[in-house]
Amino acid sequence: MTAVIRTSTPADDPALADLWRTCFDAPQITGLHALDPDRHRHTFVAQDGPDGGIDAVVVYVPRLIRDAHGTPRRVGGIGSVATRPEARGRGLVRRLLAAAEHTMTAERCAWSLLFTGTPGVYRGSGWQEFGSTCFEGTLTSPAGSGDLRIRAASAPDAPEVAALHHAYNEDRPLSSLRGPEDWAVRVPAWYGPLERSSLVAEDRRTGALVGWIVAQHEGEYVEVREWAGAPGSLGALFAAVGERGRDAGLGRARVRLPDAPEIRSALPALLTDAREVTETVGMARPLLADPESVRAAVTAPGAIHWYGDCF
Repeated sequence: MTAVIRTSTPADDPALADLWRTCFDAPQITGLHALDPDRHRHTFVAQDGPDGGIDAVVVYVPRLIRDAHGTPRRVGGIGSVATRPEARGRGLVRRLLAAAEHTMTAERCAWSLLFTGTPGVYRGSGWQEFGSTCFEGTLTSPAGSGDLRIRAASAPDAPEVAALHHAYNEDRPLSSLRGPEDWAVRVPAWYGPLERSSLVAEDRRTGALVGWIVAQHEGEYVEVREWAGAPGSLGALFAAVGERGRDAGLGRARVRLPDAPEIRSALPALLTDAREVTETVGMARPLLADPESVRAAVTAPGAIHWYGDCF
């Protein structure tokens, strides 16, 4: 029987939650899905016949993402893609992507963006990979923090952290515009509460926050996933991340920050033997924008799509 491709309804929510539980160890997906008031119109499902269950799902998440010039553009994020194991190999995701593409174009998305470890699933539907740089190496010995006080972030720091993030990214290609709902739901969904995932750098004289960093444990690594602030704060924050990594019994670190001069110059505070690694987990597809402008956005110097903005 040919699967029925349609948009979801509120009645599908329990079945979708069950499908995501089956395919992912990511309980935050349902909460992120609820952020979009038009989520049912943006959620495409493959149903096993008119009376059957849901076999596959693709979600289109509308976001404002900066282009190569730092100008926000409406972009269609693709996420929460899942297929029941017994329904794989039937081309369901390809059909769902076609439905999503039609809606994204109708809703004036300039291009579409996704992140995946299985790019072959998407190439045939028009998405193309682009590379990103990260740095890996062995944790270095601790260093002092100078005029800065490094401490765990706390909930009252949230407004200053948001201001640091905005200032650091206001013209950064590929970065998303974060609204209050993103800080309240999306960012904690990926990073956890501020006090568990983040450190801040505080000026000892004024008490003002001058830097913020997110670091989490990933296997044998301590992984730096986001930073914002004054360049002079990064070395002290890196040193504090390394110290906490060593206290947790870790010996290596991975840095997922923009490939920028201030990042490279601060790396010795965290890594003794920083090695540059190129990854190709990002994929983009032009919709209303021309391919050259899309390629320019995803490959621009300093471009990054932060982990905390995942779809």
